[in-house]
Amino acid sequence: MTTIGIIGAGNIGSQLARLAVRNGHQVVIANSRGPETLTDLVAELGEGARAGTRDEAAAAGEVVIVTTPLAAIETIPVEPLVGKVVIDTNNYYPERDGHIAALDDESTTTAELLQDHLPGAHVVKAFNHIGAADLTGHATPAGTPDRRALVVAGDDAAAKQVVTDLIDAFGFDVVDAGPLAEGWPIQRDTPGYGPRLTAAELRDALAVATR
Repeated sequence: MTTIGIIGAGNIGSQLARLAVRNGHQVVIANSRGPETLTDLVAELGEGARAGTRDEAAAAGEVVIVTTPLAAIETIPVEPLVGKVVIDTNNYYPERDGHIAALDDESTTTAELLQDHLPGAHVVKAFNHIGAADLTGHATPAGTPDRRALVVAGDDAAAKQVVTDLIDAFGFDVVDAGPLAEGWPIQRDTPGYGPRLTAAELRDALAVATR
């Protein structure tokens, strides 16, 4: 059993909390509006979950999922995440996030921006190319024929393995896209972004992605 901190309680964050609790993990979940606004979600999740502040979720989590809009990156606590595995689920939407030059010219990625903000953490890109409802709706046991696959990308092999094991337990095969900078072939508007693909199909989609 692992304690998973989740910073961001929107569609993706709440679904990942459901998967975590379903698989026996403890969850500390936070949003920008305060723990008192998460009463209904925590009641649904049961005794395996509690609401907290962002600092509390960061401090409590052995693995911490950051699933906030890009504008909130600067609000993510730094010190409590030193040495920890941090999962970045973000995608860049200029209409929501405003234009960010380094993302517009594709000289970096959202996960690299988070890694820059959290220099002591081990950031892994994951869960950014699947719809929120599909996180619970498409999860199946290991060995299921045509099981859906999800991508990981990261610079630390041990951190990627932690996330790989978590994704497998949550109900998905895993395709390793390589280092954090190589997470771009699964970003918004790429062939692998969105559809339900097996591991082989997802590798093919990554191979034909263009910037």
